Amino acid sequence: MLSLQQIREKPDWVREGARRKGEDAPIDEILTLDAEARRIRAEVESLRARQRTEGAEIRGAPSDEQREELAALKHRIQEGEAQLATLDARLEELLLMVPNPPHESVPYGTDPDDNVVVRNWGEPRRFEFEPRTHYEIGEMLGIFDFERATKISGSRFALLRGEGARLQRALIAFMLDLATREHGYVEVAPPYLVRREAMVGTAQLPKFEDDAYHSDDDMFLIPTAEVPITNLYRDEILEASQLPISLVGHTPCWRREAGAAGKDTRGYIRLHQFDKVEMVRFTTPEKSLDELELLTRHAETVLQRLGITYRVLLMCSGDTGFAQWKKYDLEAWSPGMERFLEVSSCSVYADFQARRANIRYRSGKDARLSFVHTLNGSGLAIPRTFAAMMETYQERDAAVRIPDALRPYMGGVERLSPP
Repeated sequence: MLSLQQIREKPDWVREGARRKGEDAPIDEILTLDAEARRIRAEVESLRARQRTEGAEIRGAPSDEQREELAALKHRIQEGEAQLATLDARLEELLLMVPNPPHESVPYGTDPDDNVVVRNWGEPRRFEFEPRTHYEIGEMLGIFDFERATKISGSRFALLRGEGARLQRALIAFMLDLATREHGYVEVAPPYLVRREAMVGTAQLPKFEDDAYHSDDDMFLIPTAEVPITNLYRDEILEASQLPISLVGHTPCWRREAGAAGKDTRGYIRLHQFDKVEMVRFTTPEKSLDELELLTRHAETVLQRLGITYRVLLMCSGDTGFAQWKKYDLEAWSPGMERFLEVSSCSVYADFQARRANIRYRSGKDARLSFVHTLNGSGLAIPRTFAAMMETYQERDAAVRIPDALRPYMGGVERLSPP
């Protein structure tokens, strides 16, 4: 969230940031309520000072008139405090509705067509046959069972069988090992259910509450591992010497909203439940933009080791998201579907999440506390990476070659073949 001080001092900057993102921001209401709260707070403080002065002047037992005067002051103070509590609660609600203004390097735009391709890697494979989609290949291999998944859980759920399930497990293990052994991340295995305040801390709430799976006891199934991992340091003070902190975790993720109605209803693309490896970093404000470049390269390395053609997009302001300060998307080429699939978003939030979760750091013994900057990125989303990999490595008979990077995790298996 933004601080109330930022909105007081730079309301036009905040309004412009919201406009660039295509978001509404209740700036006028915040400023009006803030002015009223400051007026009442000053009045209450004045009344308290008067109460102390008049109380100190009383010698012996107070007279009836003095008792009435002190009681009236106490009543007025209590009324003011009640008004302040109401105003402060409403201000807190409104502050959570203000989006994070995009960084100045984010290009202005209103839709995905305005995103900027910053680099490409690899060349799309040329086939001597008509490439199939991953779900066609999976059906021929017998590794997908969407029909039974629907019977168990409804639409937009998937079930993998046999070597397909094993290949997905290999993909996850490879991503975690790359992050921990080569890129310096510490692996964590977090809870999958989190409290409301954890969802607020990473800005999933209140804006995206309708998209979340919510239990009767006010717990939420995580939409991404970003939520529990970022909140590991909630309400804590870190030392600058600890930063940057680099954490990685694999979790299932749950989201009610699975894309536009009727879009990508087939295959392993838009699901209510999917697996993802997530990288989270905590750093100082001076280094956060450099950390974003590093985080993005770490995600790219996964695709490079798998030999999957991809591109990196700098997202425009209208496609950056409510909480992100700046964001890159990685899109893998899917030969069978003949399109790019988003497999990772790498984002920096400045102190937007840290203010919500109250994550601060100290740069020295007597230094003033500051909020950390947070970052996260998929390393990678499993289903779409799995789909792009199958389509990239397919053969004429619907067999799929296993990328070299995954063979040690597959017991040396080199290809999946139709039964």
